[in-house]
Amino acid sequence: MDGNKSFPPIEEALIEPNGLLAFGGDLSPEMLVNAYSHGIFPWFSNEEPILWWSPNPRMVLFPEKIHISRSFKRALSKTNYTVHINRDFESVINHCSTTRKDGFGTWITNQMKQAYIKLHELGIAHSLEIDIDGKFAGCIYGIALENIFYGESMFTCQTNGSKFALYELCQHLIKHNYKVLDCQTHSDHLESMGAELIPIREFKRYLPKKTVTQLNKT
Repeated sequence: MDGNKSFPPIEEALIEPNGLLAFGGDLSPEMLVNAYSHGIFPWFSNEEPILWWSPNPRMVLFPEKIHISRSFKRALSKTNYTVHINRDFESVINHCSTTRKDGFGTWITNQMKQAYIKLHELGIAHSLEIDIDGKFAGCIYGIALENIFYGESMFTCQTNGSKFALYELCQHLIKHNYKVLDCQTHSDHLESMGAELIPIREFKRYLPKKTVTQLNKT
């Protein structure tokens, strides 16, 4: 990556490993927002430089198409749970960093934590938490730009905790006219909830119409 924070077109991403597009740069708010605006996200471990990805095909979930199984429908009606949005973003990202992402990416390093906490302070990164019977059960966080929400990670510590979080996130996205939840990469869990793989050319249609340049706006 060069000093002007530009990225190659996502069509130039490698086939193997699928989606690798660039390396280097930093995790400043400007660079992250520029990346997400173009359908690119960081994914790397402590031993690696910052790696930037845009897989093809892309795993997405159209909020209105979330799949509710019979057993989960029963759980929705019988479970005493509450939803909290942006209650404690730092706690959410700390929870998510304790394990591999469930379909939303890779290990969350301390460098990543601080970068996304900064985006949250700017009103760009958001979290959703689920409590079951008054106790923390699961969470999810990501980036909101225009009509797309980029899912970054989710975590569960009670049965169905992450399912409730994903379901309630979709309800929130529908209410606020978001068109798509970007899930980034395939997982069986996400597929069971209704996520699907689409070609990168189709995914591009849902990206922000113009690159976000004012970081105090979502």
